[in-house]
Amino acid sequence: MKTYPVLSRRCLALASGSLIALSASMATAQEEAPVVLDEIVLTATTDTSTQIDGYVADYAQIATKSDTPIAQTPQSISVVTNQQIEDQGATTLGQALNYSAGVLGQPYGTDARFDSPTLRGFEARDAQYVNGLRQLRYMGAPAYETYGMQQVEVVRGPSSSLYGAGSPAGIINQVQKRAQSYDFSEIGAGFDSNNGGQAFFDVNRAGNDVLSWRLTGIARNNKPQIEELDNKRGYLAAAARWQATDATTIDIMASYLKDAPLSPAGVPYALTQTADGKRLRDLYTGEDGWDDSDRKMFNFGVEISHELESGWRLDQGFRYENFDWNYRGMYVTGLSGTEITRGANFQSEDASGINLDTRLSGVVDTGQVSHNLLFGLDIRKYDSRTTTEFYTAPSLDWVNPLRGSLPTGDPWYVSNSDITLKQIGIYAQDQVEVGNWRASLALRHDRADVTGWSERAGTRADVDLSDSKTTGRAGLSYVFDNGVMPYVSYATSFEPVDAISYAGVQVEGSAPGPSTGKQWEVGVKYEPTAFTGLITAAIYDLRQENIIENLGGGTYRNIGEVKSRGFEVEATAEIAEGWDLRGSYSFNKTEQMTGANAGNDMSNAPRHLANLWLDRDFGNGWRVGGGIRYIGSRFGDSANSYDLGSVTLADLGASYTYDNIEASVNINNLTDKVYLANCGSFGCYYGEGRTISAQLTRKW
Repeated sequence: MKTYPVLSRRCLALASGSLIALSASMATAQEEAPVVLDEIVLTATTDTSTQIDGYVADYAQIATKSDTPIAQTPQSISVVTNQQIEDQGATTLGQALNYSAGVLGQPYGTDARFDSPTLRGFEARDAQYVNGLRQLRYMGAPAYETYGMQQVEVVRGPSSSLYGAGSPAGIINQVQKRAQSYDFSEIGAGFDSNNGGQAFFDVNRAGNDVLSWRLTGIARNNKPQIEELDNKRGYLAAAARWQATDATTIDIMASYLKDAPLSPAGVPYALTQTADGKRLRDLYTGEDGWDDSDRKMFNFGVEISHELESGWRLDQGFRYENFDWNYRGMYVTGLSGTEITRGANFQSEDASGINLDTRLSGVVDTGQVSHNLLFGLDIRKYDSRTTTEFYTAPSLDWVNPLRGSLPTGDPWYVSNSDITLKQIGIYAQDQVEVGNWRASLALRHDRADVTGWSERAGTRADVDLSDSKTTGRAGLSYVFDNGVMPYVSYATSFEPVDAISYAGVQVEGSAPGPSTGKQWEVGVKYEPTAFTGLITAAIYDLRQENIIENLGGGTYRNIGEVKSRGFEVEATAEIAEGWDLRGSYSFNKTEQMTGANAGNDMSNAPRHLANLWLDRDFGNGWRVGGGIRYIGSRFGDSANSYDLGSVTLADLGASYTYDNIEASVNINNLTDKVYLANCGSFGCYYGEGRTISAQLTRKW
């Protein structure tokens, strides 16, 4: 029962268009037609109800909000499955994305606070979704628990035509574990070479064909190599699936996460050029008596799918989220002899939001042309109350670090805000089939209203802003009988002025306003017939205008237009019995077109990215995998002041299963390379050194 829905989905999806078109005329002649339609209802693909086996995914929840296979979607898409996440021992979103094309998974090294990958040279912290609905925090998406996810999806390029305001880079969607139609359980524990540890469980029960439920939990301490830091975390999630009728399915998901993420304070760039990198990688430049973090996140979501008698389908996704975080940390500002000059900050956030996305979809045939139509209404509301304070902190002698000198006095910078964002969007999509030709057209109109107040450095201002924008996407492709599909697409995006850029801040250059993006992409996809897999290649030209850059201290700069052009190739395949492969190469050339840094590269945008992971299941209980990742040279800031060298990293993973007991071990950064992950105005951060993790799991 576990694999049948997955294996049948592709055939049913490809046949669904013709079945729906013929059902009306065949209803009186063939009484069996309703039975065939019932099978389509039970194996719907867009609800990601079935957890994928292996590395190769046929469908993604996020791409088109429809049943179109990835291989026939005229856009660059990757899916990281739960199997790949387990084999590679990934515990964060960044680690899970390390082997995906065009993605720099951990551009800031180990930062337990945020998931901040870059995508085609653009920051993706504001492009992250959970279960197809956007995370509503505007100052960087908080790190979710990767153990609670069944897959991660990446859609590259502007996606505002279906999802509204967002980054031109694309979308990263994390799909939470759903209740499945079969029973299984696992319980386990693990530890790592940084003195971190974890205990976890995942239980699913399907008592009948109507109701199934799942309970997932983990308690872990994700410790980096700086021994003074840790991140104690607890996560509990519940999911239920109710097959209310043959035509109606309801999924309910709730999760609660409590953790205490602290980020390394970093080291000055000048020090990284003279001192031993391995020593600096382990150097703690914060203060135990000041550093503190307490974060809580709660999510509740409902997804409903209902097949109408007319053959159309009504889908609705809803999520409520609540976010509460108090944080105190330190950062470095420079170097004077052996003294590291430092600053300190405090931040308090209390935020909540709702997302509601309602869609109506169906197939209409006009002669030889088949139209897969989609109409939707998307509503968001986000309330955020934030306090930020910056303090002067005593210096630290890095040669003889004597700690205990804490920030004193009043903060030199204070900001407070109480902001409400309301956004509503209506959209339509038409996926056209004419023989082997495919065309995709989508159009959306959004309106965003921001109200509230903002106070910075003692100056308070009311906020009352409105933005509206129409965005679109068009794609054309041809599906050859041998599985090859060339395509071309054009897409646009927009992002309204965010909470950071409201009244009361200093902006260098023109006044802040909504940023817009556009992209041309030409590519080809190949779905082999000899083995299960997907090979894709794409060339793109991606641009964004009216970008606001944070310069620190309450000052921002409008850097105008940037562009990103490049080439990507990615292969995911089960090349033979027991062999799984994932690999990619990306060439990405970025440029700031206007502003003070015109002609410079964008920050944290490597010119070259390459990776290859190969995994072998020997069929006798042993499974062994290994990978190589290459991160090309890049700059740490938009002024290109910090030059970061290239690095090649190796990872290994192995497991042995006997009966229902599995023992596994993973080694990240096998050769213990010392490298700078990022440098900027708040200091430099090293990538993690060699980390060995092991765990023991009982499955039944």
